[in-house]
Amino acid sequence: MSEIHYDAHPSMLRIRPFSTPLMIILLLAGILFAVMGPALIPVPLPEPLDARIVKIAGLVVAGLALLQLCVWWLATRSDHLVIRDDELVWTHGLLSKNYTEIKLSSVRTVRLHQSLLQRILNAGDIKIYTSGDDPELIVRGLPNPNRLRELIKRN
Repeated sequence: MSEIHYDAHPSMLRIRPFSTPLMIILLLAGILFAVMGPALIPVPLPEPLDARIVKIAGLVVAGLALLQLCVWWLATRSDHLVIRDDELVWTHGLLSKNYTEIKLSSVRTVRLHQSLLQRILNAGDIKIYTSGDDPELIVRGLPNPNRLRELIKRN
């Protein structure tokens, strides 16, 4: 078996740098409202709203935020890139799997795109071309994209 040089999943925070913290804040706020109820609201509630409704709303917000975070986490865990001595293997899917294996000797071009925020977070989008004008593989949000590009182009 050949040696593994790179082994990574896309990062949830690197793919969604604003949405992930927002969902975490909503999760925490929902839990806080579910526990504390109307004590967090500085103005008196109108008559039809009681403490129970505020607590239920907090639970709903926390539940939806947790569900969204779980969906995003599963999406990042279902993608996996491995670079060995002579090949690149991209695995995609949770219940049904798709495998893309590319011999490193057949790679013609590697394109790396990083926005300013991706540069700060050390993430990037990689496009790998083997033949033709369309990329054989597009991978978004991988950590250490410059190292990845160097590993691919080295062969």
